[in-house]
Amino acid sequence: MTVFLAIPNAGTIAILIILAIILLVIIRNIRVVPQAHTFVVERLGTYHTTWHAGLHAKMPFIDKVVRHISLKENVADFPPQAVITKDNVTMEIDTVIFYQVVDSKLFTYGIDDPITAIENLSATTLRNIIGDLELDETLTSRDHINSKMRIILDEATDAWGIKVNRVELKNIIPPKEIQDAMERQMKAERVKREQILLAEGEKNAAILVAEGEKEAKILRATAQKESAILEAQGKAQGILDIQEATAKGLRMIKDVEADQGLISLQALDTMKTVANGQATKIIIPSEIQGLAGLATSIQEVMTDPKPTVAPSKPKEHPPTPKPPVRNL
Repeated sequence: MTVFLAIPNAGTIAILIILAIILLVIIRNIRVVPQAHTFVVERLGTYHTTWHAGLHAKMPFIDKVVRHISLKENVADFPPQAVITKDNVTMEIDTVIFYQVVDSKLFTYGIDDPITAIENLSATTLRNIIGDLELDETLTSRDHINSKMRIILDEATDAWGIKVNRVELKNIIPPKEIQDAMERQMKAERVKREQILLAEGEKNAAILVAEGEKEAKILRATAQKESAILEAQGKAQGILDIQEATAKGLRMIKDVEADQGLISLQALDTMKTVANGQATKIIIPSEIQGLAGLATSIQEVMTDPKPTVAPSKPKEHPPTPKPPVRNL
């Protein structure tokens, strides 16, 4: 069995080679731009267009991608820069700049080396700002310096297609002797604050003690006052109750229509109570003396078995003498 292989002629081979070359050229001129990137394209040596994210094709041998640019925010950390403050103190300050490309064409054709330009511009701007501030103001005005530098750098980089989003002072390094003086000053300030706090604490404690004593005295005086008032009210109420009881007793005696004899006997009973007291002298009214004699006569009659005839006329009594004074 004989196999015959067809050998292509020279024309067919040439056509295949040409098709392969064309396919390769087409493939090489199709580009995919990733997200957050741009390609700057030149045609015959001049700016033609800017490709953004997506699929793009360029003219072979005519168009050329001259630069790939990232639109992400970038960070530029510059080395420390020597600056002099208004009060002639030399220090070193390093800055960090956050920037972003917003115009690819200006970024490509506006300046040859944008990062070096930003570094030099930030150094000169920082020297100008620090030159208007003293050492203490420099150490306490970071936000002011950051804001002022950002505004100046943002305005200067607009022509380069760059937007400066933020500027930060990373480190402020004063001279060694200044650092030692600042540490001593800080220590003295802390000792001062400690002494002030202790003095204020002692003052507040003394005030609180004095206020406590004052309130205690006021409370004691108020309590004594209220006690005296209640005691006086109690005494007054007691006197009033005694007077009401006496008046009630007198009304009761008046209501029962007691005769003179009952009153005299009641007076005699009262004299017994008085005689049992601590008095050394007792004055007995004449009516009580007569009543006492009458009581003695009644007792003798009750004890005598022989009846006694009452006189027809009452015996005249002599004038009532003055009541004698008995010594107990």
